[in-house]
Amino acid sequence: MTGIRYNAVTHVGRVRKINEDSILALPDQGIWVVADGMGGHAAGDFASQTIVERVAALPQDLSPGDRMRSLRDAIQTAHDAILDEAARQGGVTIGAAVVALMVADGHFVAFWAGDSRLYLYRDGAIDLLTSDHSVVAEFVKAGRMTWDEAEMHPQSNAITHAVGVGEVPGLEKIRGQTRPGDRFLLCSDGLNKYAGFETLRQTLKAAPIETVTDRLLQIALDGGGKDNISIIVLDVL
Repeated sequence: MTGIRYNAVTHVGRVRKINEDSILALPDQGIWVVADGMGGHAAGDFASQTIVERVAALPQDLSPGDRMRSLRDAIQTAHDAILDEAARQGGVTIGAAVVALMVADGHFVAFWAGDSRLYLYRDGAIDLLTSDHSVVAEFVKAGRMTWDEAEMHPQSNAITHAVGVGEVPGLEKIRGQTRPGDRFLLCSDGLNKYAGFETLRQTLKAAPIETVTDRLLQIALDGGGKDNISIIVLDVL
């Protein structure tokens, strides 16, 4: 497998009492996951934990194609389990945004639902590979505002897809080729609320893998840290 170095951190932030985010790193399988339990809803931490537990249980010896399908299926089984728990609690809303990245054989594939994000820093430029499933994302797609402006919108937290909500999780997929020197960033919205594209680009450009997640975390905390913050950065060697 292509050499990967990574660093990961999750933090409750400055305001919340509970960290409803969950993160997972399975470097031997080339899989990394950030799940963001829906704030203000019952058992968001249960939802995010259910996702990472299902992914962590994947068999070790799968081919890349089977691993990709199993990753998607694991998120689907988590969706079903969260729905069951919500019904058991009397029909409350429980859910989580998720972004999951798999890297194998010079390629990557990512699945996501909600507003957790995947960025790619390559050749000095940063690109948002995912597109938020949110009310304000529709404004961005219509050309009415930029992603950075959308963070400031009063409805920036209103997501339209989540694992555990609705009949299907509404997963989207993106795939592409990796190159040596690529740097991927997975994060919950607790980071990108406080770090716009240029701040992310400068930090991903300057910070070594050993300190990059701590640098990004500090930016979010200095900005207010009103939400849980989860960050995974990985370098393709």
